[in-house]
Amino acid sequence: MDYSNRHIHSGMDDESQESMDACGDSSPYVPPHLPPMPGRERLQIQKSSVCSRAYFVVVMVFFHVYIINIIGLLFYVHYNNSPADIVSADGDTSASSSGVDSRLSPSDPPQQDPDLDVRQSFSLPRIEGIRVGHVQRVSLKPDRIQEMKTLSLKPLLFEIPGFLSEEECGVVVQLAQLKGLMESQATVPPEDQEEELQPLLSLSPEETFSLLDLDQDGLLQRQEILSHSRSRDGTWLSPENLRQILTGQEASPAGVLTLEEFRHVCDGMSQHPLQQRGGTRRGQPKRKSRHTWLYQGPGSHHILHALRNRVTHLARLPSPLVELSEPLQVIRYEQGGFSHAHHDSSPSHPETTCSHTRLAGNTSAHTEISCRYITVLLYLNSVEGGGETTFPVADNRTYEEEALVQGGVDLTDTQQSCNRGNLRVKPTAGTALLWYNHLSDGKGWMGEVDEYSLHGDCPVTRGVKWVANSWVNVDPDHQRQARYQRLVTHRQEGEPGREEREPPLPHSNHHQDL
Repeated sequence: MDYSNRHIHSGMDDESQESMDACGDSSPYVPPHLPPMPGRERLQIQKSSVCSRAYFVVVMVFFHVYIINIIGLLFYVHYNNSPADIVSADGDTSASSSGVDSRLSPSDPPQQDPDLDVRQSFSLPRIEGIRVGHVQRVSLKPDRIQEMKTLSLKPLLFEIPGFLSEEECGVVVQLAQLKGLMESQATVPPEDQEEELQPLLSLSPEETFSLLDLDQDGLLQRQEILSHSRSRDGTWLSPENLRQILTGQEASPAGVLTLEEFRHVCDGMSQHPLQQRGGTRRGQPKRKSRHTWLYQGPGSHHILHALRNRVTHLARLPSPLVELSEPLQVIRYEQGGFSHAHHDSSPSHPETTCSHTRLAGNTSAHTEISCRYITVLLYLNSVEGGGETTFPVADNRTYEEEALVQGGVDLTDTQQSCNRGNLRVKPTAGTALLWYNHLSDGKGWMGEVDEYSLHGDCPVTRGVKWVANSWVNVDPDHQRQARYQRLVTHRQEGEPGREEREPPLPHSNHHQDL
């Protein structure tokens, strides 16, 4: 009897197992009247655990592969769409992942083309204005955060209080006084007339040498020649004479020109270095002031050098552009001093060439123009009365020259209509203004002149006004700008012992640091 029961149970188990296998159910069949079988239940729990672990491993593998693909895609997009030049918060530039050097240097020329588009080496970033009244925080000095306020969007204009300290303002003024200031008064000829280019100065070689020798060490260095040639103070060196002087300097065994060597170079010139050929140009804006130029290169006063670096950081531009721009112009407006509204930069045409790149430009061009991408205006003192900087058409909806005359009053005439300007900034010692004289071309380079950058200086009614202009020169022709920078950098690197010839000067004597 017992045997038959066991046989019946065994048969039922076999039939149940076959039925469950056919349905795909792996769980054992346990008759309701029988207790569960401990051994088989334990075995089945182990099988279920193995399946769960395998499923978990597969899911995690697919999850990690998905995450890795997403990260790889983000890196691909970032390195293929990021700008060629990355500007850090302190103004330094670094090369992009493509490996293109951000400094245009002939020592590391592009392999595929010596005249590579300069926009592939670096671009011209612009500070975002956001809206009028917007305040940004910038770090221009160690351990100090300063505020930069948007004053206008047309032109893009910013105000930076405390850009200079009181001590720095005083040093710049003293250096300008020691250097000596010259008259910068200009008159506007009638609209239908053009004045003829005449020799603006008639100086002896000794006087010319003294004017070019910025640090007054009795040796004319190449940086001084190039620096002075970029100064629009009426003492232009023609491209031909500039090349002759540079050739003489390079031929000198010491790499510098003494007064005797400079006399010999001048004797071989067919034209006086400071005289210009005949031609025509429009009259300059009318102004009444005195000005001078302060060199900011190697050997200059440490404060002048620091100001140039600060401008580089503020503008967020590659340092070569700022280093090869004009020297610092310091202007003194006495009581009654003013300047009519004007543009700092000029529109470019096929028959014109930028003054700072003429060595690499069209030497046959009859007209040289100022190509100033950015103006940084520094207030060196607080004016007792008047002297505001006015922007007559700032943030106008449209710009039309006809609209500059309202009710018979010319808005560019700051003597008559200074109080009618859309925006006026009162001079405060240490404050800086930065504005863009050009629009962007949409490709990372300099576009057309921003007509809204028209500005002037209201008459000083009481006291004196000291300001300094730091301009960043950029040629609208990016290829010409690239050639110019390669040319200048190549000559600088080709001078043996340059560092030994230009040791840092002590700063105890202001005159030595000019």
